[in-house]
Amino acid sequence: MKQLLAILAATTALSGAAHAQEITEFNIGILGGENAQDRMTGHECFRVMVEEALGVPVKLFTPADYDGVIQGLVGGTLDFGWLGASAYAKTYLTDPEAVEVRLTKQNVDGTTGYYAFGFARADSGITTMEQAKGKTFAFADPNSTSGYLVPAAELQGQLGDLNQYFSEVKFSGGHEQSIVGVANGDFDAGVSWADGLGNWEDGFNSGAFRKATDAGLVDMNDLVMIWQSSLIPEGPVVVRKALPQDVKDKVIQIVADLHETDKDCAYNVAAGEAKDFVPVTHDAYLGIIEARKLQEASN
Repeated sequence: MKQLLAILAATTALSGAAHAQEITEFNIGILGGENAQDRMTGHECFRVMVEEALGVPVKLFTPADYDGVIQGLVGGTLDFGWLGASAYAKTYLTDPEAVEVRLTKQNVDGTTGYYAFGFARADSGITTMEQAKGKTFAFADPNSTSGYLVPAAELQGQLGDLNQYFSEVKFSGGHEQSIVGVANGDFDAGVSWADGLGNWEDGFNSGAFRKATDAGLVDMNDLVMIWQSSLIPEGPVVVRKALPQDVKDKVIQIVADLHETDKDCAYNVAAGEAKDFVPVTHDAYLGIIEARKLQEASN
């Protein structure tokens, strides 16, 4: 994989100096899921690497919701992002020419997927989704794959109309907000994401639970798993398609090499323990795009 990316980068090396002058800044969008300061802090190492490679100012942007990143990429004010599959689907359906898919996260076991997990407080008496009937339930964000699109579709198939099944269905604003909200008793149950590898009490190896655990926001022993989705395709690392080719290749190469060049930075960017960032194509998200179409048509 590294050789492939190196070859791609080499093909534009001769014109790199000229193309680099075509941009005056580079803007990175970071999806919601944890508070803005933690997102900024966790990605600062990556920002510095990109700035050194491109020789122009690089800024991090942490919009309050997923749609802020989507609209930034579509509108050309953002140049790079790691999107969830559903957020990519909305980006593509809004403008197929806005971004190009390049990489995705590879788990420590070599897989490239993850799961949505339903959860509740351990002392709530709720141990199954059936026992959550009539309770308040939290999804993360309308543009989240694991925080809404997939679990909402699967749970509706299992339980029927969710607005009738639960006493109240809410959007918390992000994965961190869902986890903390359930832990604090603001919601009776909710969903969030993880790779499903490792131990529940650690927040698994990577994902929102691991980030919340690492940040000291929650003790996983205070929470209990009540449901698990089918496997969800890991979201893509994307770059704005209109950027000069050498700029795109340089930034993607940094991501591809991150687990080799700076493991601590890779841990922050990948939301926990992972093996690598590996090539992926648009075709990996055709199913999610179709699901997104159906969802939008029903609204």
